[in-house]
Amino acid sequence: MQAPSERSAGKLIAVATLAAILASTCCVLPLVLVLVGITGAWMVHLTALKPLTPFAIALTLGALGWAGWLLFRPAAACSVDDPACATTRPAMRKLFLGCAVFIALLLGFPLIAPLFY
Repeated sequence: MQAPSERSAGKLIAVATLAAILASTCCVLPLVLVLVGITGAWMVHLTALKPLTPFAIALTLGALGWAGWLLFRPAAACSVDDPACATTRPAMRKLFLGCAVFIALLLGFPLIAPLFY
């Protein structure tokens, strides 16, 4: 069973990823919608979400920072006999780093997208 901080970190990573997709509504969100089979001319109206981009970026960075703090902070001191102390978080840390790279690509894509057209 995962520790409460690991569950919280997992939820924060999910929030950060969703907020990063929202922050990149100009380029990545339409692509994601087309990949899952949602199409239509109404996707042109996604540009109405453009004023929310700074808030989504702030939410992304805040959630990612909080998740990183939960995962990479030093473990609390406890008894060696306690089985909870024997658990480590290498898988969650690797997941966090993978998501952080993915989020960096999502947030950076609108900056480099004009170079492609």
